[in-house]
Amino acid sequence: MLEKIKKAGFEAYFVGGSVRDALLGKAIHDIDIACSSYPAETKNIFPRTIDIGIEHGTVLVLENGHEYEVTTFRTEDVYVDYRRPSRVSFVRSLEEDLKRRDFTINAFALDEESYVIDKFNGLEDLKNKILRAVGEPSERFKEDALRIMRGLRFSACLNFTIEEKTFSAMQDHAELLEKISVERSFIELDKLLQAPFWKQGIRYLMLSHAYQYLPFLQDSLIKWEKMLADLPEDFVFSSSEQAWGAVLLYLGIDKTAPFLKKWKTSNDFQKTVEKMLAIYKLRQERKADKADVYRYGLHLMLLVEELRQAQGLTVDFERIKTIHANLTIHHKHEIVIKGRDLMAELQLKPGPELGKLLNQIEEHLVAGHLVNERTAILDFVRKELEA
Repeated sequence: MLEKIKKAGFEAYFVGGSVRDALLGKAIHDIDIACSSYPAETKNIFPRTIDIGIEHGTVLVLENGHEYEVTTFRTEDVYVDYRRPSRVSFVRSLEEDLKRRDFTINAFALDEESYVIDKFNGLEDLKNKILRAVGEPSERFKEDALRIMRGLRFSACLNFTIEEKTFSAMQDHAELLEKISVERSFIELDKLLQAPFWKQGIRYLMLSHAYQYLPFLQDSLIKWEKMLADLPEDFVFSSSEQAWGAVLLYLGIDKTAPFLKKWKTSNDFQKTVEKMLAIYKLRQERKADKADVYRYGLHLMLLVEELRQAQGLTVDFERIKTIHANLTIHHKHEIVIKGRDLMAELQLKPGPELGKLLNQIEEHLVAGHLVNERTAILDFVRKELEA
């Protein structure tokens, strides 16, 4: 990739998080390339490209079965909404491009010979596990307030300490988060909660007062502190749903849907978290039975047990797994007889009575009182109809 761009007479470097992760020995996901070629020039170099952000200088290049985001070196004008620049100017200078990056550990450039270009002492910060804004911190956060949430997330993911001046600027500009789209803030907080050092990220969230400017989190300090105190330091959430279920639990949110809708989450996500909280509530009252395991599924049941274990409560991992393994059916689609079969065999008509019979069949199969065989189910229905 880099060689092709350079052969065409331009500069090109790997930049951003992929360089940072490579230096840290972490797995690399998205690979970003910055170059001195303008978008039209980049498109002339590669036969297969897609305009994904052409106004910002970004072209998606399809090469050798991979996708690469290739962006022209650029500078940015005044930010009008604390998120997007009023204008982007393409430049031929790598240093001018790197100046607009958020943190020093994200402002590296890597050439084709694996030489690291470090204009802001990011290698030293990487070595010392310090998160420091590029240039003047206040300017970086006024340009893009989401960088505050990104900083908290990086701290949680990397176990980095936020440099004093950078953190002070986060505190000073935390109120600007109200101007950021909820979807963007959710993505960062979601990643923070699932990070290995999420507790550190939450502590910074509290100390920066950023939580005060996020949906439904105002005046929640004591509740966050309770969550941090209850869960072990080495506990890591297994999924996004488990993490947000715990947040709702500790925040004392009774109505799950309005809270998660405010955070612009999907309906499926809301339903999953609601189910987790329902499981948690029933487990506070009693042990799970066959009907519970069938209704909610093994995965969610075990996620709740993990949370209970972290809280020091009694758990039933093996019992729940055994119940699930011994269920006659795990989903209604597995039932060998459908409504149309009952109508054909027993001359039943569509309606409430048929629906009631199908529910009875399902309940008896789950309870283990009926085998999932055609003859057995038909005999059961005949007896119900005669009763």
